[in-house]
Amino acid sequence: MADKKILILTGDYVEDYEMMIPFHALQMAGYTVHAVCPDKKAGDQIATSIHDFEGDQTYTEKKGHNFTLNATFAEVNSADYDAVLIPGGRAPEYIRLNERVIAIVREFAQAEKPIAAICHGLQVLAAAGVLKGRTCTAYPACGPDVTLAGGTYKEIPLDEAHVEGNLITAPAWPAQPAWLRGLLDVLGAKIEL
Repeated sequence: MADKKILILTGDYVEDYEMMIPFHALQMAGYTVHAVCPDKKAGDQIATSIHDFEGDQTYTEKKGHNFTLNATFAEVNSADYDAVLIPGGRAPEYIRLNERVIAIVREFAQAEKPIAAICHGLQVLAAAGVLKGRTCTAYPACGPDVTLAGGTYKEIPLDEAHVEGNLITAPAWPAQPAWLRGLLDVLGAKIEL
């Protein structure tokens, strides 16, 4: 796996758990993981936020950790990566406005490489136009985005993931184990205990 590389596309106010956990867990599994943000380079920091479910109609938000990027967005070549991962939080609503982000996602879709998105990350896939005819999940408030993009939104418990071919999706951070397991399965990883 040491030669396999995963790209994380993100921005400021990414959901802390959805950024930190995959970044560290995929490295632990032997992958090279590059985290990038539009208009930023390796060594720059982005802010994260912590979303929690505390009984309100939606999640609450608190300041998370600062995360140091380890690759430069302007240098990304999708051909160099085996998969792309898009965490949620508020970041997707902003990075989906970046033409290069959209182009990168389309390149992964056209090459039929694994695309993993969680929570609001589906907003980027919807904006890229890669959900037509696909079934996926997302944070429930993003269900209309999936439908308007020509996809079928699948409502599942917050701790589950949905895999359809090369598309691995989950509704929120409680699904991290299932979501990452789905990505590793699609990548062909073998973890033995």
